[in-house]
Amino acid sequence: MRKVVWPAAKRAGITKRIGWHTFRRSLATLLIDKDAPVKLTQEIMRHASSRVTLELYQQVSMKAKQALQASSEGRIRVVKSLNVGA
Repeated sequence: MRKVVWPAAKRAGITKRIGWHTFRRSLATLLIDKDAPVKLTQEIMRHASSRVTLELYQQVSMKAKQALQASSEGRIRVVKSLNVGA
């Protein structure tokens, strides 16, 4: 953890010290986001059932997508409003 994850987080600009659980949740969320088979994600995370995997990580993934979409739409509106007088 100390030799691999923390240096990688620092290179990525993450200043908060992350622990094993943060890394684990990030991995599961990325797998779900990249449409990895739920069964594979379940096995990697060692969950008893795929239902647990979906309940935990699909919700996180959907919230992240909605937040990204909302922030992107907000930026588009600002850019359009700046170009009104052009």
